[in-house]
Amino acid sequence: MEEQDIIQLWKAQDAKLEQSLAINKKVLTELQAYKAQSVLQSLKQRKGWGIVIAIIYLVLLGSVLSVAIAHYSSAANYFIISMGAIFLINVKALADYIKHLVWINNIDFDGSVIEIQQKLNKLQLSLVQHTRIMYLQFPFWTTFFLSSKWFPQATPPAFIILQIAITGSFTWLAYWLYKTQRIENADNKWFKRLIASSGIDYVQKAMGFYKDIEEFKA
Repeated sequence: MEEQDIIQLWKAQDAKLEQSLAINKKVLTELQAYKAQSVLQSLKQRKGWGIVIAIIYLVLLGSVLSVAIAHYSSAANYFIISMGAIFLINVKALADYIKHLVWINNIDFDGSVIEIQQKLNKLQLSLVQHTRIMYLQFPFWTTFFLSSKWFPQATPPAFIILQIAITGSFTWLAYWLYKTQRIENADNKWFKRLIASSGIDYVQKAMGFYKDIEEFKA
């Protein structure tokens, strides 16, 4: 076999190898995209149910709050303020559920891998922020039952101290959770436990599939 024939054979083999790699890359990309889409489909269902539950919850909260305002009495100040704050925080939660559902639906799994990764990262950050906001309602669940008629003027000192301790503890807890629940702590086990209900694990799985594509390309 002449040298020219050997060179041509090498070139043919290189072409076949490149074609094979291109096919493998395409198959892997499509497979990983399908996996990511399937994972996020579960998140879409969770967000859909979250919207339904949030609407029912807000209707109940809004009804109770409306009655309290319609029949206003200074004795209900604690209740109105507490329920009002809880209501507003959950309105934000409903808006987040809808926003996240729209974002997921807008992901083009046949598009650029980099663009998909950017959208998933944006969704992940928003899920973390959503969870942080939800923690802020904790202190208000410790004050809604108080009444201006008997608190604090007609309340034993021991009860006042206990109430301050409970509300203060929940306020500190809400602040601590809000401050520490950041994406930088995503690898910590306690972070994963606290934020699991947000659905962030679905997003991280989807991001992992696209990370495999990047590693294959490398």
